[in-house]
Amino acid sequence: MDMKAKGFNTKAIHAGQKPCPVTGAHVTPIYQTSTFVFKDVDQGARRFAGEEAGYIYTRLGNPTVAELEEKIAALEGGEAALAAASG
Repeated sequence: MDMKAKGFNTKAIHAGQKPCPVTGAHVTPIYQTSTFVFKDVDQGARRFAGEEAGYIYTRLGNPTVAELEEKIAALEGGEAALAAASG
């Protein structure tokens, strides 16, 4: 859904939402995990080196934070947003 032409309330609700590929849930669940699993050591090395996209450690990003960033960018009319841990 292209958010640029949508109203503020629609953006606040729907921007950044993607169905969960595992469960099919319409709303992104809250991912309360600190780390993510890799297929093998090589995949982990590629992700830590920035050679492959994917989540590695929650303080560096996770699906919940990614959706928040997309929502903020849509609401503010920006290209992107960055959310950081406060703790």
